[in-house]
Amino acid sequence: MASFSFTKPTTLTRLATLLLLTSSITAEINPDCAPGGNFDLSFWELQLPIGFKGDPKTISSASLQGCSGYENPDYFFTQSGDGALIMKVPGSPSSAGCVTTANSLHCRTELREVDPSTGDPTSWSPKAATNRLTVKLNMTEADNSNRGTVIGQIHIDDSVSSKPVCELYYNSGGDISVGVEQTRTGGNEVFTSLANVSVGTVFTYEIEYAGGTLKIAINGEFHTLDTFELDAPDSYFKVGNYNQGSSPSEVQFFSISVEH
Repeated sequence: MASFSFTKPTTLTRLATLLLLTSSITAEINPDCAPGGNFDLSFWELQLPIGFKGDPKTISSASLQGCSGYENPDYFFTQSGDGALIMKVPGSPSSAGCVTTANSLHCRTELREVDPSTGDPTSWSPKAATNRLTVKLNMTEADNSNRGTVIGQIHIDDSVSSKPVCELYYNSGGDISVGVEQTRTGGNEVFTSLANVSVGTVFTYEIEYAGGTLKIAINGEFHTLDTFELDAPDSYFKVGNYNQGSSPSEVQFFSISVEH
């Protein structure tokens, strides 16, 4: 499993980097470019809800990058006008014929963290000083299931477990909650309500798992969460539209950044 590390920046440097990244995404956005022309997708590979049962189509980081990078008009594209990144899922295998992984019953259009220098899947230690995913988004169409759609998550390294550390859910009522697994074998998530943000309203979330502590913020309001018996397994970030039900869902992204 490939890995990567970054020199720990000062707080001031970190803030400056975040401000610069946000500016480069939102102020200079080009609606005529593929998503890779507006977002730094060197940290990500893409999984789509198409392909073969148990083996959905994956797009490499290298193929995603640049103004002429990969896009799909049905699932992953730049919105005309404001240039936001759109990720769509048509529903479930039974309602829409979409494709899932071998370990899931649900379809997704989702980015998975990779090593930006090689494009290979990577992971990091939750005991490190900085592991943070920061996202600005708008849920424009939410699945009508109880939990709705997973819009961000931390997943345990694939060599350790097929389960997530935590999943951030958004449903059609605007309820945002997080489910944290109690053990690496999974199937025993503990759910915590975080906020309510109406469908069609832009908001931000941050997921941080550093120094052995898991925190999630909605619009800057942080919640510290118990990680039970997980014992800080090597992990990686995912962000996108991981639909938990059978109706269509659409997420509109304005910025995505990751820090280590």
